[in-house]
This record gives sequence, C-alpha cells and structure tokens, in this order.
Amino acid sequence: CVDPAFWRGKRVLLTGHTGFKGSWMSLWLAAMGSQVSGLALAPDTDPNMFSVVRAGEGIESTICDLRDAKGVCAAVARVQPEIVIHMAAQPLVRRSVVAPSATFATNVTGTVNLLEALRKSERLRVILAVTTDKVYDNNGTRHIFVETDPLGGHDPYSASKAAAEIVVQSFARTYFESAGVTVATARGGNVVGGGDFSDDRIVPDIWRATKKGQPIKLRYPHAIRPWQHVLDCLSGYLCFVQALAERRVTAPALNFGPDLNERITVADLTTSMQVALGAPTGWEYDSDAKPAEMEELQLDCRAARELLGWSSKLPIPRALRATAEWYRAFERNEDMRAVSIRAIEEYQRL
Repeated sequence: CVDPAFWRGKRVLLTGHTGFKGSWMSLWLAAMGSQVSGLALAPDTDPNMFSVVRAGEGIESTICDLRDAKGVCAAVARVQPEIVIHMAAQPLVRRSVVAPSATFATNVTGTVNLLEALRKSERLRVILAVTTDKVYDNNGTRHIFVETDPLGGHDPYSASKAAAEIVVQSFARTYFESAGVTVATARGGNVVGGGDFSDDRIVPDIWRATKKGQPIKLRYPHAIRPWQHVLDCLSGYLCFVQALAERRVTAPALNFGPDLNERITVADLTTSMQVALGAPTGWEYDSDAKPAEMEELQLDCRAARELLGWSSKLPIPRALRATAEWYRAFERNEDMRAVSIRAIEEYQRL
C-alpha cells in the first residue's frame, strides 16, 4: 500500500534517522523522491547502519538532541516540513532500567519539545509519532492488545512511551486539530532486519555470538513477541501517513505487527536465525540478574489491515533469511547501500 507517487517531492522531517529503523526509513523515503531532513543524535554503535549504508547521502542530516528545545526549534523552523515521522527515542528496556531519568527526558520531554516546535510550522499536514507495542498495560494474562486497550508500562521504557502517547494526543486535541494538522501514533512490534548493530537486541546478539564462535545467552527463551521484518513495520508507517494526509483515516493510533498465527518464542527465533546464518544451533540460559519482562506480548492488527489494506509480507522464516543475507553481504564487504536499496525495491514488488 506504499505509493511512491505520494511521497515524491514531499518535505519530510524524520527524527531518529541515524538509528536502525531510521536508516532504513531514510533510504526508502529518499528512493521515492522525498525531500528528507533528519534530526537525531549521532549513531552510538560502531559499526552502525547509518554509516554502513551511507544513509546520509541525498538527505539533510542534523545532529541534535531532542532534549535541546532550542536546537529542535531551530531545525524545525529551517525544514518547514509537510510531514513529520517521529522515530527518535531511547529504545532499550534494560538501558531504561539503568537510566530512567534520561529515558523519560528523551522519550517524553523530547516529544514535547518536538511538538512545541511544530506548532509554528505553517506547511505541516501530518505528524506520525512512533511508539511501541509495549505501551499497553500488560498484566501477564496473554491478552492480545487492540488499540483501545488501556496504556501502561512496568519498566521505564514502556512507561515513557505510554506517556508519550498521552502527550501526543494532548497536543493533537489542544493545538493541531484546529490547525488542520492530522496527528496519530503507530505502535510497532519487535523488528528484525539487517543493519541492526544495537546492544541487547536478539538478532545482532546472535550475529555477534556467531562471529565470535560463542554461545548466545537468552534471558527469556520462552517469551513470545510480535516479531516482524523492519520493512513490514516501516511500510505500515508509510501507509498510515498516506491515509492520514489524504483524510481517508482518522484513527488516533494503529498497531503494526505480524499475523497472530506467527507465534514464535525467543528460543525458536534464535534457532531459526542461526540456521539462516549457517551457524551451529544452540543457546544457553542467562542466569544473571535481569529486569522482569512479560512472558507474552501480541498485537491485534486488524484495524491496520481493514483501514489501510496493510499486512506483513514477510513471514518470520523469510524475514530471518533476508536478515541473514544482509549480514552475510556486510561480511563480504559489499556495497551495503546498494544491497539495502535493492532489498527495498524487491519488497515493494511483493
């Protein structure tokens, strides 16, 4: 449902463009002819997707901390966007437990700073704020979450993103609706895909362990999460923005995740990824102290299917094969910008 013609020539402000998902989004938008301006911190891993695929080529990249209200305001005033896709965040649960104040400052105050700056944008049409599948009040009953379920959060990351949802809707009702600007949030599931080099994420952890010939340690091997390929997730965001801009949809929030029959545990995903990488299978239980996490998290994405005509195109086995192919190409020192753009083009043909 992604229409390249819609995006051609659009002035898009993309926050978090230096991250894993943000780098893929930067490539995709630029390939469709959007005028992309990125706003984010510098990449914090080496290697990192942004540098490896040269995602800064063909876009305007501004390195700025969302907590810097003046810097954000100056960037927004310079860009004068028509569309804003807000993806910048502190995205790691375990980091949020160690640094809750910084997490809330980025995910909540940073969102406030961005929205406050956008109030003065005269060309603005759509704001899509990306949150997470973890915004729901999950009491461990294996409930499958729909968009109208109560928000909550047991850890600082989840709570900060639930708070960001409330902030976004508050600004929408108070300021943007009367100005004719459409505002919504997107709640994406756990993503896999080539180019993720983050610490404390399952796929890059598997890849690094394989490279070192070390066993992978799993904290919650039997946990179930809504895994999906990064391009499936991003296609949902793009389709949602299109529908919002064309006034075809008024939903304040939508879930984006895999089909409900794709229930896969962390252990099974690990084995499948190891097979896709051509590596020996197996894992060890991580007995170190760790923050509590819910055993199961699933999203009901019927609203996105019915309202947008969107659905995941890459079942998990295929998503993991595509992910492994990207890492193998990286290991062969291929041109990863070309590899990644080709992956986007192939995805669009599905």
